[in-house]
Amino acid sequence: MLIAPRVSYPQSARKLHRIGILGNFVEADATGPQPRSPYTSAFLRGMRDLGYRFAEHFVTEPRGSAGIAERFPNLAAEMVGLQVEVIVAAGQALPALKRATSKIPVVMTAASNPVVQGYVQSLAHPGTNMTGLSLQTTETTAKRLELIKELVPGAAPVAVLWDREQLPKWQAAEVAARARGWRLVSIEIRNAGDIAGAFKAAVDARAGAVLVTSAGALFTQARRIAELAAQHRLPAMYELRPLVDAGGLVSYGPDIVHVWRRAAIYVDKILKGARPADLPVEQPTQFELVINLTTARALGLSIPQSLLLRADEVIQ
Repeated sequence: MLIAPRVSYPQSARKLHRIGILGNFVEADATGPQPRSPYTSAFLRGMRDLGYRFAEHFVTEPRGSAGIAERFPNLAAEMVGLQVEVIVAAGQALPALKRATSKIPVVMTAASNPVVQGYVQSLAHPGTNMTGLSLQTTETTAKRLELIKELVPGAAPVAVLWDREQLPKWQAAEVAARARGWRLVSIEIRNAGDIAGAFKAAVDARAGAVLVTSAGALFTQARRIAELAAQHRLPAMYELRPLVDAGGLVSYGPDIVHVWRRAAIYVDKILKGARPADLPVEQPTQFELVINLTTARALGLSIPQSLLLRADEVIQ
């Protein structure tokens, strides 16, 4: 009786997923599992939490603009050419990706108002190739205005710095101020070259404080804005913590590192076959009030104890 020899067949190799990452401060050379960016690092931690191992289950294709928004159209086109399965992207990268592809899934990590910006049809039913997380910074504009008025009370107006992309935030601030009888000064920023003049305009208007919309060109100029605020001795309120880390006075907004970590949940679902059009956009659940006491002392500003007690973190 002849016995057929046992033949072993190699198991098919597990698919290695390719994930694009596009943002202002994503380091293009940080293709490994330990990138320098705290945001990219947070995303990779989220992937590890879900059981993904770098280089075994997935690799990343990171691209960054180094804070120069004009680079995003070319970077978005390059990302599409790489044929990644999904792209994780933030801020000013999103409009470029919207123009570059309607097929590759895009997970948003920093969209101020994705419905108004045209990235999705609605939060509950995106209906496009884009989904992810909204920062809800337009909806919390009134809260930031209240906080800066608590910090700097009085009749002096608050100067609001905004760029065209952030028009809804200026409108939200205007509605909130009108309801409370507060005066505002509208200062539109068209490009980074307008920032120095904006602070001079705030001083000329005798503003007592500044409310900065942190997205777009203003986010990429965090350190310069903090320096100009200090130079003109203007207390400034920001949307996101990175601007306080850069020397700004105070911020109230979503925990952006947590947002990037949660983006991994969307990527996981998409890699398993879910369609972005069917995945509801998540709004942030964690907001943080961060106060920089070093900056406050430099401004000669005394922070009310009631505000210090509510702060999630006080930078000494």
